[in-house]
Amino acid sequence: MPLINRDSLLTLEAYAKARQDFRARVMAHKKNRKIHLGENVTLIFEDELTIRYQIQEMLRAEKIFDEAGIQEELEAYGPLVPDGANWKATMMIEFPDPAERAARLRELIGIQDGVWVKVEAFDQIYAVADEDLERDTGEKTSSVHFLRFELAPSMIEALRHGAPLSMGIDHPAYNAPPESVTGAVRESLLNDLTSSIAA
Repeated sequence: MPLINRDSLLTLEAYAKARQDFRARVMAHKKNRKIHLGENVTLIFEDELTIRYQIQEMLRAEKIFDEAGIQEELEAYGPLVPDGANWKATMMIEFPDPAERAARLRELIGIQDGVWVKVEAFDQIYAVADEDLERDTGEKTSSVHFLRFELAPSMIEALRHGAPLSMGIDHPAYNAPPESVTGAVRESLLNDLTSSIAA
């Protein structure tokens, strides 16, 4: 993945000029980075482009132009870029009705630890969730979580040779059938993986 650093970011002025076209590019890119697990959970798989956009948007919104502020945003969002042997995703739990959302978030404590990916012939890989901070309280879970799925080199090789890929959630309060990952979404996720057995 290309490195996101201070020198590779646009200034606030340059970003203001480029934002409309850049945003359209990112929105089109994200269409092939989303997996819906059931009706209420969406995984958005992050990469260099999506995180670069997030950082530029934060700098714009907060009008951050000083070195310390920029570095703080880089440190906050940089770890969400996959490193070639994993996938990293933002997990969104979405219930439009506020009362239902509050009730379901109480029932869904721990759901982030039950999210998995599976490469055919290998065991399921469960997410490593919320490495930056704990997002469950004793009373409810958060509607947003950050997940990492670490893949073995043999799994990556299998995917490159066409092994089926699926994703799902194991949680007593959320029933979602496994979702097969195919087509453009599968190809986009494979682009995140650069490790190999020979590496």
